[in-house]
Amino acid sequence: MTIEEKMRASMAELTRAERQAATHILSHFPMSALGSITTLARAAEVSSPTVVRLVQKLGFRGYSDYQAALRTEVERLLVAPLSLPEGAREPQSHPIQSFAAQVVGNIEATLGQIPAQDFNGAATLLADPARRVAVMGGRLTHAHADYMATLLRVIRPEVTYLSDHLTDWQQALLDMRAGDVVVIFDIRRYESNAVHLAELAAAHQAEVVLITDRWLSPAAAHARHSLPCHIEMPAAWDSTATLMVVVEALLAQVQGHLADQVQDRLNRLEDVFARTRVFRAPKVGGRL
Repeated sequence: MTIEEKMRASMAELTRAERQAATHILSHFPMSALGSITTLARAAEVSSPTVVRLVQKLGFRGYSDYQAALRTEVERLLVAPLSLPEGAREPQSHPIQSFAAQVVGNIEATLGQIPAQDFNGAATLLADPARRVAVMGGRLTHAHADYMATLLRVIRPEVTYLSDHLTDWQQALLDMRAGDVVVIFDIRRYESNAVHLAELAAAHQAEVVLITDRWLSPAAAHARHSLPCHIEMPAAWDSTATLMVVVEALLAQVQGHLADQVQDRLNRLEDVFARTRVFRAPKVGGRL
């Protein structure tokens, strides 16, 4: 594993202060950790001993040992080939193919970046019917949050979607209980609402699940489980396809935990749909 991968994999075992330091390092990787330990600690708003404990948990004797390994790793990356030789790429047969290949690459990279313990831990929290769930997205991720909350409501009770209304999430804090689950979507550019909600929810002893990008939202310092996704694309905006894959994988895992309950809820929901005629009945042959 690279140093970056080791740090991401260790997030669940870190203390709050160590996680804050790790979040800062990953958000500015690798430059943040190439200076002095004092400079890094000040920028991360933690103490120098916290940084030392963090790198020791990663398997290094101390900060200088960590820096030496990091410099070696960065040098190796700098001398690696930046592109394939001329003519090595196969021609793309369809205009979508190149973009799709980038998305697939992001998905594969995300699979190697999300620790299994964080994914399973998040799914276990969401599958606990004793815990209420609130889901909030941001400027580019509100649709993902809405979609997740909509399907979670089919699977289990007590799920709330927090809209992007200015005071919606603040009001939700009034009734938040210890043990509740708050799912937050936050990708670059990181939004103040996401960080504030994570901080205040954690102060209420709620469990925060963060779905973010590989550079980690500052909200990660307050999250019980962080699920970082690769989102970068050669376009004017990032791709959120990997976020949708993670959301649907989480939903499938939760459904697996609650198989019997889900079937009962689906049966009752279909009965309500039929009685209220929400959907049009299919014509002969199954076509509308």
